[in-house]
Amino acid sequence: MTDGRRRARWAPPLRRRNGPGWAAQKPTWQAARPALIAEALKRASARPSGNWFVVGASRDVRAGAGPRGRTVGGVEIVLWRSDDGAPHAGPGACPHLGAPLRDSRVVCGTLVCHWHGLALNGAPFAGWEPFPVHDDGVLLWVRLDEVGGEEPTERPSIPSRPAPGSALDAVFTAVGACEPQDVVANRLDPWHGSWFHPYSFVDLTVVRSPTGDDDDAFVVDVSFRVTGRLVVPVRAEFTAPDPRTVLMRITEGEGASSVVETHATPLTAEGAGRPRTVVVEAVVAASDRRGFAVARAAAPALRPLMRRTAGRLWRDDLAYAERRWTLRSTGRFPG
Repeated sequence: MTDGRRRARWAPPLRRRNGPGWAAQKPTWQAARPALIAEALKRASARPSGNWFVVGASRDVRAGAGPRGRTVGGVEIVLWRSDDGAPHAGPGACPHLGAPLRDSRVVCGTLVCHWHGLALNGAPFAGWEPFPVHDDGVLLWVRLDEVGGEEPTERPSIPSRPAPGSALDAVFTAVGACEPQDVVANRLDPWHGSWFHPYSFVDLTVVRSPTGDDDDAFVVDVSFRVTGRLVVPVRAEFTAPDPRTVLMRITEGEGASSVVETHATPLTAEGAGRPRTVVVEAVVAASDRRGFAVARAAAPALRPLMRRTAGRLWRDDLAYAERRWTLRSTGRFPG
């Protein structure tokens, strides 16, 4: 094939948009029925999680580095890796006199308390029981049976993703004053996209809403705004595979098979007067374009940009989730 034919067949991902402005777009409030969103949330809340909670990005806990501390449902957790890269997790308080193990050191893969030198290699110790931990290559999960209260499973249910060698991933985290269900409800309302986030989304149409467990996906046609009138149109599908996760998958258009996983992990115990939830969002991008290999090679430079983009959206979406919790907690929720 000649170079001229290659150029003729190549199509740029960008399109020039000539649609209406923000105020002239079609209102979506009638389609975004509170009962429909509530039913989707109810079905998600009934799905099992196996008591697994996302606690952050895999790359945040590194072999040869110090431990990391997390809190899930009011339970203090410490995470570290042994020298072979295997992850470990357990209670964050030293079983001796309660020192914060997140401030301790990892020596030859063993967690050594900085108060009195008690060493933990990840196995049970008197008064200290490890938590099951799973590294899926992008995110770290910890199983907390006392927090989840469900039938435990050996591993978490990991959404299907693009093959690791073909994808570029970045993980964003943020904390909001709300409960996990408020974060999930935000993601199960795709109609707000081009109204609330016009800097990122335009021409959003929900082409199919869930009808029940056998058809429980929101299918959306939307254009990602790049700059000015330049956009990238795609079709995406939103599903909620468990009570604290919403998955967006691009099914048609640029980056088909790419996913955005939004995980909502409670920081505070159930019933807390002022709940706090951490959003851990993993973007796993893929493309069959030849130049995408360059993007993967530049991943360390691109990840901060991807996190900033997610942060702009979550500045607004956490305000949505926090507002929802405030209305619920005072009996004024409109749904």
